[in-house]
Amino acid sequence: MEEVVREFLGESRENCDQIDLDLVALEQHPDDSGVVARIFRAIHTIKGTCGFLGFGRLESVAHAAENVLSALRDEEIAPTPELTTTLLAFVDVARGLLDRIDTTGDEGDADHGELVAQLTRLVRPGAAPPAELVEAKPAPIRSAPPSKAALTIAVAEVGETSIRVEVALLDKLMNLVGELVLARNQIVQFTGVHGDATFLGAAQQLNLITTELQEGVMKTRMQPIGNIWQKFPRVVRDLALACDKRVELVMEGEATELDKTLLEAIKDPLTHLVRNAIDHGIETPDTRIARGKPAQGRLVLRAYHEGGQVNIEVTDDGAGLDAQRIRDKAIERDIITAEYADRMSEREVFRLVFLPGFSTASVITNVSGRGVGMDVVRTNIERIGGTIELAGTRGLGSTIKIKIPLTLAIIPALVVACGDNHYAIPQASLLELVRLAGDDARDGVETLYGTPVYRLRGKLLPLVYLSDALGQPNTGGDDEVHIIVLQADDRQFGLVVDTVCDTEEIVVKPLGRHLKSIPVFAGATIMGDGKVALILDVLGLAKRGRVVAEGQTRGRLDPAVLASASERAELQTLLVFRGPDDGRMAIPLAQVARLEEFPRRVLERVGPELLVQYRGEIMPVVELAALLVERRPAPRPAWPEMVQVVVFAHADRHVGLIVEEILDIVGDSLASPRAPGRPGVLGSVVIAGRVTELLDVEAVLRRAHPGAAWAQPGDGAGEEAAHGA
Repeated sequence: MEEVVREFLGESRENCDQIDLDLVALEQHPDDSGVVARIFRAIHTIKGTCGFLGFGRLESVAHAAENVLSALRDEEIAPTPELTTTLLAFVDVARGLLDRIDTTGDEGDADHGELVAQLTRLVRPGAAPPAELVEAKPAPIRSAPPSKAALTIAVAEVGETSIRVEVALLDKLMNLVGELVLARNQIVQFTGVHGDATFLGAAQQLNLITTELQEGVMKTRMQPIGNIWQKFPRVVRDLALACDKRVELVMEGEATELDKTLLEAIKDPLTHLVRNAIDHGIETPDTRIARGKPAQGRLVLRAYHEGGQVNIEVTDDGAGLDAQRIRDKAIERDIITAEYADRMSEREVFRLVFLPGFSTASVITNVSGRGVGMDVVRTNIERIGGTIELAGTRGLGSTIKIKIPLTLAIIPALVVACGDNHYAIPQASLLELVRLAGDDARDGVETLYGTPVYRLRGKLLPLVYLSDALGQPNTGGDDEVHIIVLQADDRQFGLVVDTVCDTEEIVVKPLGRHLKSIPVFAGATIMGDGKVALILDVLGLAKRGRVVAEGQTRGRLDPAVLASASERAELQTLLVFRGPDDGRMAIPLAQVARLEEFPRRVLERVGPELLVQYRGEIMPVVELAALLVERRPAPRPAWPEMVQVVVFAHADRHVGLIVEEILDIVGDSLASPRAPGRPGVLGSVVIAGRVTELLDVEAVLRRAHPGAAWAQPGDGAGEEAAHGA
């Protein structure tokens, strides 16, 4: 019986969530009979199952609500705001009873007669509810025990393609897969030392199976962001009524998936941002009309994958951001000086909103205005490895952009060394690697305003020495400098390390209590040799190196040290490689999923296609030289032992593009491109002082496989793109 009740609770809670959404939708579209029918079925399911299980109080309230929906369906009554509010009150009562049943096993003795009376009056104004509805008493399940088969059918029509699984079981599986990944890493490292062919083959098979299992378990934890967005239509409706405003909610990208743990972590911050947008952002109808706007405000939630992360945007068309007012408030509270305020860019001014206790609200309400919200939002987002950014225009609205990783359990990382210790850097923060040798190592690092910097393609990049941040002696040599270019918050900086080791998928382990207070560490992992390595917190390192400062010291690094935000926004990060005929070609790095190097022997030809086994799938590989040369090329020389491949991703499929040689990753503005000279090329530009062709990736892939889904125009071959190889 406990199993059946758990099924009932799970399904009934899902029905309540759906009723919430549909009631708000019905208020917007009162003539939609399909929505009415859907609400009726959901309430009828809750009521019917309660009868089997003996939950009389919930059954009586659901029966009264069902009568209202029956009258709506038969067009005996019409939808009204009062009707919607009363039915939403029923949903709240139903949730409370479900929680009580879940906690104690019974419905308690709360009296819901007034709600039943209100529901009855909606159908028959002035009528009193039947006595059996008001005075319904819960009947014990044992008094009329139906068969378990009948109960199961009543609780849920179980689909053949899905089952419910306890989150605790998924967490346990994730932990076991993490341990398997660690064991796999150790075995793979061992095979690099011992050359036994049989053992090598078994290790490769273990590697493949572990990767497939890891991806499968990760997918079981992934949930659409729409699961937490479902409550926002109700939140927006209730808050708009409370603030005497009219707000339209638009949700885009509800199917965007991320790890359940992260989904739970962002639920409260997103709720705060939505409430803040309605309370502070969107104006009242009279004010909007006076400003030439529609009386109804517009709030847009948008989610999408980009660069191996989930991007979430909260946009409103309200009053926007007043940069001067924010400056004045910051000066008034001694957060910044008037002199420094004059030098701040608009972007830096907007970031003041995230400081503790900062608020520009003139009136404190029960919704917001106390200055204890945006700093907490930012802290919670950064705690899970994300970033948050605010933009807007006075009078036109504002947008908050959040970037968070897809998962926190198993992540790709770059392993570096400082002294005798190894550290891991999450690749989500990694932009590029720079190695200086000889005279460049001795003369390339300058000091400006007391901060070491390096001129990277004409822009000054502030440097943080890992040894200094960790309080260790600098053991790096003068003839070689390794710079890891990282993104922290809205800043780029270079982390100087002794040695760059390798990339590796790592299992994130929480820090012990004695290390949690150290801001430069985000976690720990076990390396392939069995040793423990600490995972570096990129934002914490930036703060330790004063590239990004905390609290009132934020932005104290002189603006001359860094390129302005507008200059950085114009730049594109490009992957440059050697194309056919030794020419230079480039593609935006955002389109690239990974950079790979395959042994020549693993490339297999099946009919006209060239294929390779890649991450549990058979990936088609195309040769760029054969696609760009219009006339039949001369027989090419044999491929080198290691073939360099640029991998593109679309949905769950990949395709590889063989290039002659990957040369560099650079940033450039792509100004004044020259017209294309041949098919498959967008044009020619000067990049890093050399004429370079811009490859039209989609055109090239369509030419190779015209019917493939990932080669269709407009698909954007890099939705899952990740910066870094």
